Amino acid sequence: MSVELILASSSPFRRDLLTRLDIPFICCSPDIDESPLANEKPEDTALRLSQEKARKVAAQYPHALIIGCDQVATLDGQQIGKPGTHAKAVRQLQSMRGREVTFHSALCLYNAATGTIQADVVPYVVEFRMLSDAQIENYLHKEQPYNCAGSAKSEGLGIALIARMEGTDPNALIGLPLIRLITMLQNEGLTII
Repeated sequence: MSVELILASSSPFRRDLLTRLDIPFICCSPDIDESPLANEKPEDTALRLSQEKARKVAAQYPHALIIGCDQVATLDGQQIGKPGTHAKAVRQLQSMRGREVTFHSALCLYNAATGTIQADVVPYVVEFRMLSDAQIENYLHKEQPYNCAGSAKSEGLGIALIARMEGTDPNALIGLPLIRLITMLQNEGLTII
């Protein structure tokens, strides 16, 4: 690969996903304000932030291909963020039990050298099981997913919380839609296999 590939993220989950493609890349944290704008739709927030992250990192890597990502989870159209604390995670999971949550995973591939941008949102719907308070507590104590939107990690024990999943790319739920990314990379002349 002749062009440098940068993942504009500090997420270990996204880094692990990108590693699956067996291509060299480096990570660079974009450090931006991730607050939604007033009256902004969740999918628009995710898309805007993915592009802002890529553009911010482009200042350091002006000739690179930069992958920007963001994910916004919603329940009844309301954004669900990263809980940050045990108490907030308990409340999130209690509100989601027996219900569907949509994860809007935005992806941006920005060619800093040409200014070309490809961006898309890949939704993924998760129906949570009817969980008891004891199950929620047990899960949170074991996995401590306080830095994950929706308070659950499907790639770990969090799969036990899920009754059903629906979407075109299971990697989107973890935060990096690889199927769409492969197409974007191919559009830039990078073949994975």
